[in-house]
Amino acid sequence: MSNPLFEKHRATLDRALAAIADRGYWTPYPESASPKVYGEGAAESGKAAFEALLGKPFPITLPGAVGTVGGERSPYGVELGVTYPKVDLDKLFAGIAHAQGHWRAAGPEAWVGVCIEALERINKASFEIANAVMHTTGQAFMMAFQAGGPHAQDRGLEAVTYAWDQMRRVPAKSLWEKPQGKGDPLRMEKRFRVVPRGIGLVIGCCTFPTWNGYPGLFASLATGNAVIVKPHPAAILPLAITVRIVREVLAEAGFDPNVVTLVAHAAGDDVAQKLALRPEVRIIDFTGSTANGNWLEEHARQAQVYTEKAGVNQVIVDSTPDLAGLARNLAFSLSLYTGQMCTAPQNIYVPRGGIDTPEGHKSFDDVANAIADGVRKLLGDPARAVEVLGAVQNRGVLDRLDQARGLGPILLDTQAVPHPAFPDANVRTPLIVKLDARDGDKYLSEWFGPIAFLIATDSTDQSLSIARDAVKRHGALTLALYSKDPKVVDHAIEVAEDAGVALSINLTSGVFVNQSAAFSDFHGTGANPAANAALTDAAFVANRFRVVQHRMHV
Repeated sequence: MSNPLFEKHRATLDRALAAIADRGYWTPYPESASPKVYGEGAAESGKAAFEALLGKPFPITLPGAVGTVGGERSPYGVELGVTYPKVDLDKLFAGIAHAQGHWRAAGPEAWVGVCIEALERINKASFEIANAVMHTTGQAFMMAFQAGGPHAQDRGLEAVTYAWDQMRRVPAKSLWEKPQGKGDPLRMEKRFRVVPRGIGLVIGCCTFPTWNGYPGLFASLATGNAVIVKPHPAAILPLAITVRIVREVLAEAGFDPNVVTLVAHAAGDDVAQKLALRPEVRIIDFTGSTANGNWLEEHARQAQVYTEKAGVNQVIVDSTPDLAGLARNLAFSLSLYTGQMCTAPQNIYVPRGGIDTPEGHKSFDDVANAIADGVRKLLGDPARAVEVLGAVQNRGVLDRLDQARGLGPILLDTQAVPHPAFPDANVRTPLIVKLDARDGDKYLSEWFGPIAFLIATDSTDQSLSIARDAVKRHGALTLALYSKDPKVVDHAIEVAEDAGVALSINLTSGVFVNQSAAFSDFHGTGANPAANAALTDAAFVANRFRVVQHRMHV
């Protein structure tokens, strides 16, 4: 008997299967925040739902609650005042053990049906979640709505789709018949069961809690695993709302909601490490620093660990058919969410002898000034600027800005921008520093935040050589090239494929290097040190389940 939620969402799943096969544009979750899409009053009711959560205990009941925890402060200067249950880990795992048996036995159609139903409900809560994302990460509202809402939901559904695509390849049973010459054949009936690997642990980040959190959450849940969601202490609320919704769907579908649980904790404690080393935890999804990611890969040996860590994203400028378009595009890429994106460009290599453009040969300084002027024009109006920049998520970003100002000649200094609605918001414009290719000790590490380097090289060949080595040694999630020369383009493609990094070529219009589209772009490759997996492909899901068979003579 087929699962009712699976049947309800079969058409969506079928369309998603087609999307991961052709990798064209598709989404079931519109990114437009228009009332025509989400309904009249949806924005207002979502904001009201968010505000109703502030200053009080979050409505969730978890096994092993022994107090409360919480101290989120909005980068826009507002104390959220939400508290969450602090859980005793032994009691939490006992509750999960009680819950996962029924879930485990339900099978792939039930797992997938529940996941897609949960994502549909999460989509309906997009405005509530957007406000939570905005006031924990510092993203401007529209980015918080799109990246924290529909785009994150896309990534979650993509993970579910890949999970289903892999599980459906396993037949429920087969008749095995081996000829025996003149004798009767050997005949056996074999049955195959997809079984979950174990408990999944999702370790959230403070900048993109839902976008980076949903792939692991739904990949593990769709393959029958119970999931513990451990948000970053500075960005608990978006994932808490998510967990609340998933638990409601589980309960309505007849499952124990403790299949999915939340572990909130105070900053600086060792809850993440304790969770990661629990023998029951068999899958870990992590986004964050290289140091923490490396620790998990080294110490959490009992688990399959998926990590996205730091990287050095680079841009090679060789020549361009549109210098103004290049400057506008890079200006937006550098400014969006104050550069607090794992895909944001950092190092921009330009030959010290300059580049060819339709307006003639332009010097290194001409190119550098065009990019700096592009940022100035983009952010010249403070009211517009804050909707691009958002707010600085944490003090560490401000400290890095101060440090980076001393690295070399400042082409464009960072400025504080007053926010018209939030006077206590920390808003900063990008810093651009001029360096030379020989300054690798300064630019060949990640400077997370609104920090970029214009780097003079001897040639495009040297730029590509530095970029190749940087990706292999330090990792990267994005690489960009600007060139009119087909031979240079071919060389850059070879460098990107050799180093294992996604390449964008001659972006001058409405697509930016730091944007990644679900069902089309693979985010990360797993082929360089910045990430050991891709969001989302078959390898991201297939190791989250196992196949156990039994057989008997017929």
